[in-house]
Order: sequence, then structure tokens, then C-alpha cells
Amino acid sequence: MKQQIILVSVIVIAAFLGGYLLANLDDNSSSVLTDETISVLPESKTLDVDTITIGFIPVEKADELTPKAQALEEFLENKIGVDIEIVVPTSYETIIEGMRFGHIDAAFMDTGPAWITHQRTGAEVVLAELVSGKVNYQATVWTLANNDSINSLEDTVGKRVAFTSITGSSGFVRPMGTLVTEGYINIEGDDIVALESALANNFESYTFTGGYKASLQLLLNGNVDVAFGSDIAPEKYLELEDQAKLRSVTTIGPVPSHVFMVNADMSESTRNALVDALIELNYDENNLILQNLYGAEALVPTTTTMHIGDFGTYIDALTGLDQLILDKYDKSK
Repeated sequence: MKQQIILVSVIVIAAFLGGYLLANLDDNSSSVLTDETISVLPESKTLDVDTITIGFIPVEKADELTPKAQALEEFLENKIGVDIEIVVPTSYETIIEGMRFGHIDAAFMDTGPAWITHQRTGAEVVLAELVSGKVNYQATVWTLANNDSINSLEDTVGKRVAFTSITGSSGFVRPMGTLVTEGYINIEGDDIVALESALANNFESYTFTGGYKASLQLLLNGNVDVAFGSDIAPEKYLELEDQAKLRSVTTIGPVPSHVFMVNADMSESTRNALVDALIELNYDENNLILQNLYGAEALVPTTTTMHIGDFGTYIDALTGLDQLILDKYDKSK
């Protein structure tokens, strides 16, 4: 009888200990599983704003761009989960001041105004437009095929030259800016008058024609020795017979494509969420939204320094030009 009692006691104790160990084993297993599960969960993209206001390149007829911008607005709201407000201004001054005082969080911009905005507000470029497979095109020096006196950019000094406009990227800013930064032309002063004096003093004559085609036509007619413009201008605007009469002296360097900028005060989490959403416009099912805006094929990540920093130095070198560039896009005047 005593042996039976002892045996039963041993069984009870063993059962108790087994249950205890099993319970603790289950607890530990659950704890380990929970830790592992937490460790592989993706970090959430927490936005610290309820609204993101986006500006667009100023246009004369805002009613034509607004529906296209609204398509982007709806797309971003679905992707990011915050309210998106769009601003289609009549001038870049509105965007710059909005960036400065925090009323505008991000904006699509042309190269020149983007650099000026960066200089004045600290806003940063995060995306560049891809057009025809490129994020830039080449500023080029053109002359007649039978003119052997011009073989470099510096050879244009003292000649009769045709610029597209005083704010033209490849037709003025890049060639004139390069001549100044490389020391071939000196600007004595710090305003637009000094820049105009430098033009008068360093070329036999200079003309602002209003566009690539007009500049090339003056060159073909013998009215100028040089036409500044893009690398594809003759192909785009001239017949094959006239194209054969010209030659490319040299390519001066790249002119960057349009950009997307964000306010200097935007948090990293909000910036990343916005950029990630915009990159999804590159997907086939979303790409029409992007193409309808400005004709770009895609948006590619970049930085201010990488995309427009070099070009910005030429704007800085041409005194008084920054305000003229902003005035060029002022559609209220």
C-alpha cells in the first residue's frame, strides 16, 4: 500500500513538472517567434504631414495644365495617403516665395529657376525628367561647313554670333557662361548692364533671334558666323540640304532636363514616400500621367549637385541673369 502511494505521488509530481516545463517551453517558443516576427517586419513609412502642396512650371493657360496636374494629385493621394494640393502659378516667384515660407512643399521646375530656387531657399532636387532616353541635351556651337576659322568655343570671341535669347539654356547660358568661367570674357560689374557691355565688347556683333531655327537661318544666310543652340537643332528645324551646309564646331556641355524639387524643411520620411510614389509613374500602368504633364518618359533619382550644379555655375557667372530667367516664366506680365 505504501509503495502504491509513493508510486502515485511520483506520477503526480512528474505530471506537474512536465506540465510546468511544457508551459514554459510554450512561453519561450512564443517569445522567440514573436521576436523573430518583429525583426522581419518592414519599417513603416510614417509621414509627419497631413498635406503636401506641389507647384508646377508656370504656364500662360493654367486651365490646360490643371486637369493633368489633378490626375497626378489623385495618384499621389492614393499612394501616399495624405491630401495633395496643386498650385499652377503664373510665375516662379510664387513658387520660390512659397518654398521659402513653407507654403509650397515641392515643385516641378525648369533648370534655371530650379538653380535659383536652390540658391535662395535651400530646396533640393530629388528627381530629373528623362526625355528621349536622356536627362540632358548638348549645347553646341554651329558654323558653316566651309568656315575653317572657327574650331573651338573660344574662336567665337570677336565673331558675329547668334544667341537664341538671353535666358536660353543652350542658346546663351551655357556658351556665354563657359566663355566667362574659363576666362575668355570678363564681365566688369555685377548687374545686367555689365553683362550687356561684355557682349558688346567681346563680339563683332551679337543677336538674340528668339529660337534655334531663326539662329540657324541667319547662319545659312551669312548674316552671322556662329549660331549657338542644341545638338539636334539642325536635324529638327532644317531640310537635309541645309543641314549639309553646317558643321558642329564643338559640343560645349550638357543642359539638364526639368527637375522635381522638395522644400529644404521636408522630413526624410515624407521625402522618401513622395519620391517613391513619383517613381511609380515610370510603370506602364501609370506612365501616361507623367507624359501628359511635360512629355517626360520617366523620373530618375538625382541630386542638385549631380544634375544642375555645374549648369548653375554659369547662371551665377552671368550677372543679373537670375532675375531675367524668372521674368521669362512670369506669365502674368
